[in-house]
Amino acid sequence: MTAGPSIEDLHDEEAPSVDSVPGPRTRELLAKQREIDSSAVAYPNDIPIAFESGKGATVRDVDGNAYIDMFAGIGVYNVGHANPYVLEAVHEQADKLVHTVDFPTEARLELIEKLDEIAPQGLRGNNRVVFGGPTGSDAIEASIKLAKYNTGGDGLIAFRGSYHGATTGAMSVTSNKKFKGLYTPLLPDVVHAPYPYPFFQEKDPQEAVDHALEEVQSIVEDPYGGLANPAGIVVEPIQGEGGIVTPPEGFLRGLRDVADDNDVVLIFDEIQSGFGRTGEWWACDWEGVAPDAMTSAKALGGAGFPLSATMYREELDTWGPGDHAGTYRGHVVAMRAGTRAIEYIQDHDLLAHAREIGSHIRDRLRAVADGNDRLADVRGKGLFIGAEFVDENGDPDGDVVDAIQQHCFERGVLVWTAGRHGNVLRLLPPLVLTRDLADTALDVIEDAIERATTE
Repeated sequence: MTAGPSIEDLHDEEAPSVDSVPGPRTRELLAKQREIDSSAVAYPNDIPIAFESGKGATVRDVDGNAYIDMFAGIGVYNVGHANPYVLEAVHEQADKLVHTVDFPTEARLELIEKLDEIAPQGLRGNNRVVFGGPTGSDAIEASIKLAKYNTGGDGLIAFRGSYHGATTGAMSVTSNKKFKGLYTPLLPDVVHAPYPYPFFQEKDPQEAVDHALEEVQSIVEDPYGGLANPAGIVVEPIQGEGGIVTPPEGFLRGLRDVADDNDVVLIFDEIQSGFGRTGEWWACDWEGVAPDAMTSAKALGGAGFPLSATMYREELDTWGPGDHAGTYRGHVVAMRAGTRAIEYIQDHDLLAHAREIGSHIRDRLRAVADGNDRLADVRGKGLFIGAEFVDENGDPDGDVVDAIQQHCFERGVLVWTAGRHGNVLRLLPPLVLTRDLADTALDVIEDAIERATTE
């Protein structure tokens, strides 16, 4: 029996359908938010919208406007908004019990077993899971602690273009200087190596990989490499905030070799790239490389519930009771939702669907790029897609991406941005996005590109 309804039956049939936006009720709520909410609020500055409901790959605002959602809460709603199969379990669990710290529950143990079932080869059947706080940052903090605990080292290697979160350790391995500049000093002994980004670096793919790996190897092995006591290497198999930077083949394998040769812990941050986003369960599956530890969050909570986890090799499970803790490591509603989400992805073959629809989207964007020099690169895996824009001189152009985002919003398609210069159009829709919805959204996106690059 197939889990839940077909993906064709999940969506708001009226999307996209918008009047003048933002509407009056949205403007009212935005004004109230500015009055009483934190000045750290950021997302409404890019898209002035107040959400009311969601179905599948569509959402509505408080004024009744219906949109196609091409960013899914930044990769949270992989099985779509309000997926009935997931919510059935959520309502059942919420009526009984919500919070259990780390006492055993069926929901907790079922999710751990399900995560092992979909773990990368090399971790599958040989891993432990630790739940921490509700965000991806918490999982990163756990992985850093795990690496230090097991190696006795304290140095970390991360990568330029990376984003890992907003807590102290996560900010330390994040590369964005502006993002963390007001909060220094952070963790000492963090070195950022180049990430293979052939387009940005103007290198051929193999040259970009070789350069990055040589730098990592030198940091770890050169007597004058500067990092005295390395504990771990923290890397996104595909960089998200950095611009959907998809490293050429050989990079992850090379990092695995460096880590093995030097007894350091290799940590893959799969918070945005995992849980089926790339058309495989984890982005590292594309290269067949398993980490020592792997972080997950965002879509792990199934229906938008906050939940993070770190999976790691069984031999690293040297912690004693309480050596890693967190009040919300027993959110059983989120755990039930996560298990149901995995089942829905499996039963509806959404990995293959993400590969197919993602390839179709990239093909359409590349067809646009063939006749438009401003769209300089299209990349990604599955439904993790980046389109990089430049100006007439070939320099990064964030203004054109902002214009594309605004045009799409006004016509009922929600897209997001990324990249070091904000010049990458980032598409990460729910994996339940249908071919018809994808084509409708692409019609709007292509029109936005045409207008933004020719006006």
